[in-house]
Amino acid sequence: IATLQRAMDLGINLFDTSSNYGKGHNHQLIGKAIKGKRDQVVIHSKLGTIRPDGKTQVAGSPEHIRNSTEGGLKRLGIDCMDVICISRVDPNFPVEEQVGAMAELVKEGKTRYIGISKSLTPELLDRAWKVHPVVSMQDEYSLFVRDPEAKLLAAARSHGMAFMGFAPLGRGILAGLFHSRDEIPEGDERLIDDRYSPENIDANLKMVGALEDMAGEKGVSVSALVLAWLIHQPGQVIPIPSSKSRKHLEENAKAASLKLSAEDLSRINAICPAGALGASNHERNRAGAAR
Repeated sequence: IATLQRAMDLGINLFDTSSNYGKGHNHQLIGKAIKGKRDQVVIHSKLGTIRPDGKTQVAGSPEHIRNSTEGGLKRLGIDCMDVICISRVDPNFPVEEQVGAMAELVKEGKTRYIGISKSLTPELLDRAWKVHPVVSMQDEYSLFVRDPEAKLLAAARSHGMAFMGFAPLGRGILAGLFHSRDEIPEGDERLIDDRYSPENIDANLKMVGALEDMAGEKGVSVSALVLAWLIHQPGQVIPIPSSKSRKHLEENAKAASLKLSAEDLSRINAICPAGALGASNHERNRAGAAR
């Protein structure tokens, strides 16, 4: 709670949460942190997945969308979400039906806006917009995962939407969290992530080292540098890094005021060009394409 309140003191005003995080406990913590300060924050809450056995399953029925939203409002102790967002487009329901369910909640005053995350294509987005405006989309985006640059960023710009990039620190590697594979704790899922694999990690860490040198020249952490790179991308790109400690929070927040010149951006892209990362397996974890 103190960390969330420190974020607000630093000017961070977007909290990305989910009805799944901590089985709803995350909502309760945020509710306590924002009590008396509701007007200072934008609550972006994802829904549309369940974890009955610890593994994420897509659940995009209109009933689930409604129940997740109404349950989230109770846990947060607020009357209206700012944005509700489908975590994954459910292939078992037409996207129009899922967006329509969220649109009903807008009409009822239970959310101001709606968004979509993952399993998204420009074609699905066009279909969604025919039902109701969508203010944001969310997918993995970082210096090491550049997939959205192919189509999704352009689609977001064409609709005047924000693009929220999750895992903007490459699941820790771009934060300088690890400098060898041996530093990754046993049982950590990163051990099965291709960017940390024995055949890729040395080359990837060499790029991180060059980024750390550049960050040092600017007097910031490498995490602040790579988050600033995202913020400087065309359109409205909003990185959503995990900040589990106040130290990391304060380091990451410096990205908002870090100005990068065209030369800086070129240097970063030269250090870590698109496609340079040893292949990530994040695509394998996506849900199937929706109808």
